[in-house]
Amino acid sequence: MNIRKSKSQELAAAKAGISERSARRIERSITLPSQNPRRYWRSRADPFIDVWDAQIVPLLRGAPKLMAVTLLRKLQDDHPERFPDSMLRTLQRHIRQWRALEGPSKEVFFPQDHAPGHRGLSDFTAMGKLCITIAGAAFVHMLYHFVLAFSRWEHVEVVEAGESFEALSKGLQNALWQAGGAPREHRTDSLSAAFKNLAEEQDFTERYTALLDHYAMAGTRNNRGVSHENGSVESSHRFLKEAIEQALLLRGHRDFEDRTAYEGFVREVVMRRNRRNAAAFRIEREQLQDLPVRRTTDFVEEEARVTRCGTFTVRAILYSAPSRLIGHRLKVRLYSDRLDCYLSGALVLTLARGVRSPVGGRGRVIDYRHFIEALKRKPQAFKGLAFRDALFPREAYRRTWEQLESKLPQRQACQSIVALLEMAALDGIEGVLAQRLDALLLAGKLPDVKRLREEFAPRKTEVPQVTVEIPPVGRYDALLPSEQCVELEEMAA
Repeated sequence: MNIRKSKSQELAAAKAGISERSARRIERSITLPSQNPRRYWRSRADPFIDVWDAQIVPLLRGAPKLMAVTLLRKLQDDHPERFPDSMLRTLQRHIRQWRALEGPSKEVFFPQDHAPGHRGLSDFTAMGKLCITIAGAAFVHMLYHFVLAFSRWEHVEVVEAGESFEALSKGLQNALWQAGGAPREHRTDSLSAAFKNLAEEQDFTERYTALLDHYAMAGTRNNRGVSHENGSVESSHRFLKEAIEQALLLRGHRDFEDRTAYEGFVREVVMRRNRRNAAAFRIEREQLQDLPVRRTTDFVEEEARVTRCGTFTVRAILYSAPSRLIGHRLKVRLYSDRLDCYLSGALVLTLARGVRSPVGGRGRVIDYRHFIEALKRKPQAFKGLAFRDALFPREAYRRTWEQLESKLPQRQACQSIVALLEMAALDGIEGVLAQRLDALLLAGKLPDVKRLREEFAPRKTEVPQVTVEIPPVGRYDALLPSEQCVELEEMAA
């Protein structure tokens, strides 16, 4: 209307962002559009009036979660050419109105005020959708996520072995010691590592109870299937994953050299998020309980006997061991990411903790270095070895074996792959040799073991020749004090 005072109706309507027809109608009207009463009456007949009470309402009462598009499809099947797709929005408004007046009650969400230092929350979240790779191989893992409810301060741990008690204990203790105190309450969902979910009376496990008592925390849990009751950490999962995703996009690729590099990357993302909550965390840190003098154990002890095959089994996962340990019974400490094996109190072996296979529920953690010497004496055993596929340290070695097996006699193929694994066991050679094998496979050639040994053989370093020249005896006189210096020293004394 202000523009219309000095401009034409067409120009004023264009500048106001409305049509010329609407501008003429507004100009002729006595009242402004905002002063006109809202229309609540129908401008056309209800197309669903004949079937609403007879068909649609009974279906909604029997299954209130039925969608409008599902009901429209049924009406189209029952009454061909009577209810076109253009009526979907009308049916949605009808159903929305019915649910507000006669539908079932909805769940009420109660907002909570969190006191500083009162509650900390733990949960695990899968990371498969981010497609992280380590040295080109898919890295199947999840994150342990701890959040302080008041300040939103976070701590994250990379976990490979699933939602075990060891992963929960390690992650929780690392979080508490990094925060510098413990909250009064620790809340989780129905973790099998913490709760006896199969028991009639759902209760804490003994190990989880001991962990809570050590840090003087009360344990609570949300109801099964009601994730929003653990919302302070559940909602943080999404924002944390978004932050990691954005950092990966800036990085340009998702491959990391090793797990340590990936853990450092995740740690930097979490630190940036925590800096935004630094002021609130300083307030909460003052209200946290004091930590005990020391940490409690974050491992479980089991015993395992090394068989004559050079392997032992812990929790349905097959591990390899050096042949010198065959016949001995080891005391095995299971951590979230590794196994420490003790013999008579001495640490004799450390292995990465394995993960159960989704097919069959078993897994294998085999180090080919443990079998090289034995295979050199009996290379023909390689072909039919039960855990042969687990011996290959990288994909290049497996594909090389497939080519050797198909193109060479069995004896020669076994000898060649054992020789290649022997070379790979040398320090720093495994990755370089894998690249060389990839290049040979790409060129359609089989590896020449003799030539590769010469190529990767350690070079002998030449000792430099040092020539020592003995100076004349007279040169040492210059080091003796002169008579003038002696006189000056006597005068000074």
